[in-house]
Amino acid sequence: MAFIDRRPGIRPRPSLGRRLDIAARASFPACITILLMLLTEAPLGLADQPTLLPAVTLGAVWFWSLYRPASFPPPVVFVVGLLLDLLGYLPLGVGVFTLLCVHGVAASLRRWRLAPRGFAWIWSLFALVACAASLLMWLLIMLLNFRLLSPDPMVFMAILSVAIYPVLAVPFAAALRSVANPERA
Repeated sequence: MAFIDRRPGIRPRPSLGRRLDIAARASFPACITILLMLLTEAPLGLADQPTLLPAVTLGAVWFWSLYRPASFPPPVVFVVGLLLDLLGYLPLGVGVFTLLCVHGVAASLRRWRLAPRGFAWIWSLFALVACAASLLMWLLIMLLNFRLLSPDPMVFMAILSVAIYPVLAVPFAAALRSVANPERA
């Protein structure tokens, strides 16, 4: 079957402003994720603030990989993971590998059309993914440091990731319908 254009007719070439608007909307998920990562590293004086970095990053990667995968491809996830490793003082590759695994799980679950099932369903799936990602990070850090570590930080990071996801998902969902939608440009 031949390709059927959704908007038939002759269209003028997009202007420079429109192309910049499309590019800005397409890059919004990566930019907001990096901005949130940098914001969690600001000296805010919060208790256990270093744990916010992987929790926020995990939630952002899950959300954007699930809802806007074209704007959050694996190379962008790689850069975000590298920034997580550098900002979080993790061994290089731990954050990259973990976030790429989370992105892969979200991409494979995307074909099941999870959005109509509701937020509780997606949040419970994220809880499982966050626990698995925290366990993976903990195991990789132990493996790369050649010593046993307490599982307490891993458990705390998983709980914090699950708890902070709704706080991230609400503004992300609003942005998904407006600012982060390249089709609205």
